[in-house]
Amino acid sequence: MKKLIFVLVIMIGFVFIIANITEVQSIADTLRQGEMRYIFISVVLIFVWILNVAITYWIVYRGVGLEEKYERIVVLSSASFFVNVIAPSVGVGGLAVFIAEARRRGYSTARVTVASVLVVLFDYLGFLCVLALGLVVLIRRNNLGTSELVASAILLIIAFIYVTLLFLGLKSGDALGRVLAKAAHTINRLIWPFLHHQYLSESRAYEFAQEASNGLALLRQKPINLILPLFLGLFSKIILSTILLCMFLAFNIPFSAGTIVAGFSIGYLFLIVSPTPAGIGFVEGALTLGLSTLGLSLGAATVLALAYRGVTFWIPLFLGMFSFRWLSRTEKIEAEVPGS
Repeated sequence: MKKLIFVLVIMIGFVFIIANITEVQSIADTLRQGEMRYIFISVVLIFVWILNVAITYWIVYRGVGLEEKYERIVVLSSASFFVNVIAPSVGVGGLAVFIAEARRRGYSTARVTVASVLVVLFDYLGFLCVLALGLVVLIRRNNLGTSELVASAILLIIAFIYVTLLFLGLKSGDALGRVLAKAAHTINRLIWPFLHHQYLSESRAYEFAQEASNGLALLRQKPINLILPLFLGLFSKIILSTILLCMFLAFNIPFSAGTIVAGFSIGYLFLIVSPTPAGIGFVEGALTLGLSTLGLSLGAATVLALAYRGVTFWIPLFLGMFSFRWLSRTEKIEAEVPGS
């Protein structure tokens, strides 16, 4: 059954790529028109970004008492990105990759879930620092619209929910358990007319909360394991902003520091609140519109958006597909080795 799921996910990935082959070809044609040295630098930077994300996972893993090789986390985080795109479920699809590995290795799935939530939270907090600067630029240029305000509010609400749950876990496993059990009870009531049975276990919510609280208690003992991932989350945004800068240079489009910060802020903000997986199609439009309101021509904004997304979305997607395939092969090999 597990092998069938791996094959099915890979097949869905190929279908997704084929369905978007026109955009891939447009991006490839666009990148060929740019100055190759800057395109090359941006490609190197996206690899640095991938490694930076994996380092964040590795540090948080260690902070909650999980030991995993960094090389393995690089593969897991890359595969997680791929699964999140082709099987979007509010981030749960990618989390399933880490949980499957946890079950195979005998780890606590609750601690793995907490670690993944922390990585997302650090990513949001790092971006909020950049977003604050981006909003200042938009206000000064009188370009701040309702859509940016609404999207920013949604981001703040999501971050607040994460912070609240983690605070409860740090304070008391029982308190977190009560909240999760109540949430499970509410969900069960909502979907009972359709399934006619409990979808989520309320008792399991308490067990999950206790294990998650134990992991958070370990994290609290070493504050550096909270501070360093926050800086890495901010560094991740600096890398992505620099890739956007490289695109301006590659296509010889005039820019200012404010344009880079505001343009990146708009693109990443709508990536987070996008209704499509990883913002496919949605971010390109939002970034194009955002850059055009910052003074760029529509043609220049379109070129930049396509080139930027070509590097920051499609390269990680292809790498993630290969990582997911590699995971399926290594699991098969380990299953065939006696005593593994």
